[in-house]
Amino acid sequence: MTTRILIAGFGGQGILFAGKFLANKGLLEGRQLSWLPSYGPEMRGGTANCSVVLSDDPVGSPIVDRPDVLIVMNLPSLDKYETAVVPGGAVFVDSALIERPVGRADVTAYYIPATRLAQQNGVPGLANMIMIGKVLRECGFTSFEGVEEALHSVVSAKHADLFDVNLKALRLGYEFE
Repeated sequence: MTTRILIAGFGGQGILFAGKFLANKGLLEGRQLSWLPSYGPEMRGGTANCSVVLSDDPVGSPIVDRPDVLIVMNLPSLDKYETAVVPGGAVFVDSALIERPVGRADVTAYYIPATRLAQQNGVPGLANMIMIGKVLRECGFTSFEGVEEALHSVVSAKHADLFDVNLKALRLGYEFE
């Protein structure tokens, strides 16, 4: 089984961190993987996207041009990548920042007001992890089990105080109906 994931938004939304978390989750499960971050020259506030491939077989290319799963955190990302999703794929939309619906009938769309949920639940800036929690629940390419270990692998000792809030954000997304 191979799952190609594209996470996109603007710099400062934790796009690359979310991808790194998924890659580490796959690594801890013994999966083959690639993690390819990309961001504009502006970094914070500029465009950012991250390609993650999780597979049972060796990964031939780290480039995700036809994602099975698309996670978008802003409207320009939805506009740019919506048509690239494979038929039958899934699109996860931060509906607190993106008002328009997904325009395709051949994909499953999930609307999560992640930015608003993050603010309301005391985890501002962690809409990315709320989105990842929802993806874990809906997609089945990896389980929620083991998220703490994966989170420990990406939250540095210098920022250990951020572990609990990231875990809370993951749980908020996983439990969002």
